[in-house]
Amino acid sequence: MNPELNTKEIAEAPVASDGLAKPRIYAAVAAVSFGTIVTSVDGTIANIALPTLARDLHVQPSAAVMVITVYQLVLMMTLLPFSALGQRLGLRAAYYCGLTVYAGASVFCFFAHSLPFLVLVRALQALGCAAASSVSSAMIRNIYSLSRLGRGLSFNTVIAASAASLAPTVGGAILTAAPWPWLFATVAPFALLALLIGRKALPETPRHEEPYDVLAAVMCAATFGLVIFGLESAISGDSPVISAGLVASGIALGYLFVRREFDQVFPILPVDLLRIKEIALPCIGSLAAYLGMTIVLVALPFRLQQQFHFTPAAAGAVLVPMPLVSVVVAPASGLLSDRVPAGLLGGIGMGLGFISMICLALLPADPHRFDVLWRVALCGLGFGMFFSPNARQIIGAAPAARAAAAGALFSTLRGAGQTLGATAIAALLSFGLGTGPVPGLIAAGFTLVAGICSVAVLRRSADRG
Repeated sequence: MNPELNTKEIAEAPVASDGLAKPRIYAAVAAVSFGTIVTSVDGTIANIALPTLARDLHVQPSAAVMVITVYQLVLMMTLLPFSALGQRLGLRAAYYCGLTVYAGASVFCFFAHSLPFLVLVRALQALGCAAASSVSSAMIRNIYSLSRLGRGLSFNTVIAASAASLAPTVGGAILTAAPWPWLFATVAPFALLALLIGRKALPETPRHEEPYDVLAAVMCAATFGLVIFGLESAISGDSPVISAGLVASGIALGYLFVRREFDQVFPILPVDLLRIKEIALPCIGSLAAYLGMTIVLVALPFRLQQQFHFTPAAAGAVLVPMPLVSVVVAPASGLLSDRVPAGLLGGIGMGLGFISMICLALLPADPHRFDVLWRVALCGLGFGMFFSPNARQIIGAAPAARAAAAGALFSTLRGAGQTLGATAIAALLSFGLGTGPVPGLIAAGFTLVAGICSVAVLRRSADRG
């Protein structure tokens, strides 16, 4: 470790960037966009195939779910270690390696005739996606100038959201015309396009000379793995003692891991960035917002069908405005964040989100579809206003040398919020509280926390000004 280099110097490193010039920037944006399609679609397209997998592989439906859970688990365990590795290998090299591993693993899907082998292939695909995702935000940071970073992030958000929302429909169409292995290989051509286009377009970035901390990488992966696997075990109805032991072991290891990271110049867990309040506050807000959004998204279908007796089709129809409104609002909010303080946009967004959560919690006893529609649309408006500016705040406030760590941190917080939110709903359902107003009120509380964090960032920026 260089004794003259400390976290204060890292935090004060220049963040300005001129970005790429035309026409190279167009090719670079295309390469990152194709990679985003890979990482977004692959995480959701498998859901539609679970019944088919269970039938063709001769396993129980509950066992087929491992195709999803293993993918999510590996992704969460490796995002931060891969971001640190990318800073040492170079962002472009890490991005290329990730997409290459994904494309190669996709070929093995055609040789998967058992569930264990398919799960192994999905784990390899998750490793590839994690390597590419861990540096994608940092790649965007180097492609666009800092004054246009919000535009770049918002465009990438639209690509990701659109790809994820279309994945189930595309997956269903594929399954009607082809065997299920084609489902997992369908986005491999996008990975190849990203590799071909980005070969000369994507920018090279400086490499850190610090040796890679293998022990910290193992501790990071084990911490997330133990906690998430313990939570999944509890949801599946396994022994409470074993589940609690796994979660407790993960927390204990995490405590030792965090303490160890404080002494590192380029820590795998970016505690150096979390010392910067302009990053720490939106990180807390991001975790809280994803918790709130996941809680309401998972709980609302149960409430609509079990308490209000909506049909599954009707329940799905009234939830459509949330992603639609969010996809429209998110890019506009991202563009505005280049001119308007991100804290202001995020505060307004979470204010609307808080109102929508309260209104959803207090639905009338016999709601009409419109009663649900406008509340869900308001929720989509609020979260659409929040996420793009919040991401810009986290990545834009990070020193250029730590942009990959900031992007991986944001992705990890998103996954943690979604996992913890789903776990919270599972617990509420087991206690008979998942189909009433309680989930909406809890989600409103998390949304309020996210809004307070946004306002605090705005106030801190005003004090500095």
